[in-house]
Amino acid sequence: GHIGRIAVMRSHRGKGFGSRILSYLEVRAKQQGLTRVYLGAQVQAVPFYEKSGYRCYGDTFLDAGIIHRHMEKNL
Repeated sequence: GHIGRIAVMRSHRGKGFGSRILSYLEVRAKQQGLTRVYLGAQVQAVPFYEKSGYRCYGDTFLDAGIIHRHMEKNL
């Protein structure tokens, strides 16, 4: 399954909201029988996703003028 954009207001970052959103999406993906999720992460957000078990693959790419990495996680 593909996870699209996840956004947390700057004033609310670092409070666990992003992790909770990501966890919820993973639970829903499992409930639908998916075994893998993938996303395109802004390079500065890669450590956030790595903490949740995602790994980078492939080359970097530009999206809206921002460098991204492909990331995936087996559920």
